[in-house]
Amino acid sequence: MAKGYLVVTYRAINDQEKWSAYAKLAGPAIQKAGGRFIVRGMPSKTYEKGMNQRVVIVEFDSVQKVHEAHESPDYQVALRALGNGADRDMRVVEGVA
Repeated sequence: MAKGYLVVTYRAINDQEKWSAYAKLAGPAIQKAGGRFIVRGMPSKTYEKGMNQRVVIVEFDSVQKVHEAHESPDYQVALRALGNGADRDMRVVEGVA
């Protein structure tokens, strides 16, 4: 079974307090659901139309596990804490088996 990846790219963090509250809740929620952070930070370099904003990639055992983590009660609490504190793109991608 191919692994699943949650890929998040930020366009902007609009409210640092909301984002910090989210980060404190989201990290443990994702890990509790089986996620392993493999990228979490700013790009060292961007090419083409790349944005110099925060990137997060989380590996899961399957795409289904990504969906379960996103819908988990703990992560939903984190999303409510974030509210409109960030503008970002979130994608679920299946790994190459």
